[in-house]
Amino acid sequence: MAPSKAPLQSVPGTAGDLAAARRVLTSAGEALITLADTLDGDFTRAVGVMLAAKGRIIVSGMGKSGHVARKIAATLSSTGTPAYFVHPAEASHGDMGAITRQDVLLLLSWGGETAELSDLITYAKRHRIPIVGIGANPDSTLIKAADVSLLLPRAPEACPMGLAPTTSTTMMLSLGDALAVALMERKGFSPDQYRDFHPGGSLGRALIRVSDLMHRATEIPLTREDASMRDVLLVMASGRLGCVGIVDASGALLGIVTDGDVRRQALNDGIENRKAAEVMTTGPKIARPDQLAAEALALMTEMKITQLFVLAEGSSAPLGVIHIHDCLRAGIA
Repeated sequence: MAPSKAPLQSVPGTAGDLAAARRVLTSAGEALITLADTLDGDFTRAVGVMLAAKGRIIVSGMGKSGHVARKIAATLSSTGTPAYFVHPAEASHGDMGAITRQDVLLLLSWGGETAELSDLITYAKRHRIPIVGIGANPDSTLIKAADVSLLLPRAPEACPMGLAPTTSTTMMLSLGDALAVALMERKGFSPDQYRDFHPGGSLGRALIRVSDLMHRATEIPLTREDASMRDVLLVMASGRLGCVGIVDASGALLGIVTDGDVRRQALNDGIENRKAAEVMTTGPKIARPDQLAAEALALMTEMKITQLFVLAEGSSAPLGVIHIHDCLRAGIA
């Protein structure tokens, strides 16, 4: 009988912690480099199969592979490729009905012999649903059954016993990210689409554009250059944006009068009888409608101003006005 192995001895203190952390990260990094080097035409074929799906990408795996599969499904869905996680055991008890002939199965299993995946594989074969398999054993049931196989290199786990899924799940997760990004690029997935899928949280706020927040049409406070300051004040009061755009007969923006300008001119006798052109600031700072609202906020903060008129590229007529309060209310900071 072979002698049993001595229990693993841990290095005491922080030095041991750092050694373990560096071992795990180095192992993962080396495995990912190997994975990147071994990718071939099968990866392109997998992207093509997923791209051609008229339904969704059904992602499945058991145990730790299942947790990775959930994340891959979430990443695909948020980047323009509709996806759904189906638990393989639940699929055998009714959830198979979530899968249609328009879908593609993306199945994950390190060893490729996960018993719970067998019903999914059988169902897919019966209904001619394409399978993309991710695993490390080229002779396994999953890899042989798959229409496209993505093989993972046989890298050792970072666990000191070589048992706990660590390096293997890192490779699976990264390969899922690679598929999602490749699909994004093939589809030409835009920042505006990304924002639509992420309306909440910091991601959504970061992608809000000036056109989403600006005041439009009748809300834009405008008057002519020959208007009296009395009329300017009336327009400013009705607009409640603290400014008035001064335009010429063609509607082109010539300048801006702000409540700050009015306060600075307040000591001048007869300001209410002066013309807008005499008080306005020419060449005002502007924003573009397709500009990120965060950029407009940064400009207002830098210039110590509270509003910007919005002009389309190549046009001199105001499309709208964005106020610093609009940005703050939207949670942009």
